[in-house]
Amino acid sequence: MGERITVVLETTNVEKLRGIQAKMIKTSPKSVSFSSVLNLVVSEGLKKFKA
Repeated sequence: MGERITVVLETTNVEKLRGIQAKMIKTSPKSVSFSSVLNLVVSEGLKKFKA
């Protein structure tokens, strides 16, 4: 389990994440949380940055 934090997201980003979540829910036998989708998208995005 990760840390509990508060994040403010732009509405357009939330809508895109909810769309990704909806697609994942349709193909997954398990439930898919918004947090898991957000973590997946962030981890994929961070792979592009070599800090």
